[in-house]
Amino acid sequence: MRDKFHGYTTALKVTGDQLVPNLASAKKNMRKSRAAAVRNRAQKSALRTALKRASVGTAEEKLAAVKLLDRASRKGLIHRNAAARHKSRLAKAGK
Repeated sequence: MRDKFHGYTTALKVTGDQLVPNLASAKKNMRKSRAAAVRNRAQKSALRTALKRASVGTAEEKLAAVKLLDRASRKGLIHRNAAARHKSRLAKAGK
């Protein structure tokens, strides 16, 4: 697909439903973003599982969930206010 964008043609090929970049840096960025998406999906899933276990579980499970929340917010996986909200609710439920 050769689209015009302000007088320039884009360097993308269409294969089926996917756009495939021609430039090496764009190919690398695509690989990186796909790997990050897989990693983020796995970490978010683990976080959700830990939160569900902590809501009905022991103090150890709550501590593990808090650690995962801290790490997720530090890494930018979730917003820091969202992590604080989850931690607050876990602490409130423990009382």
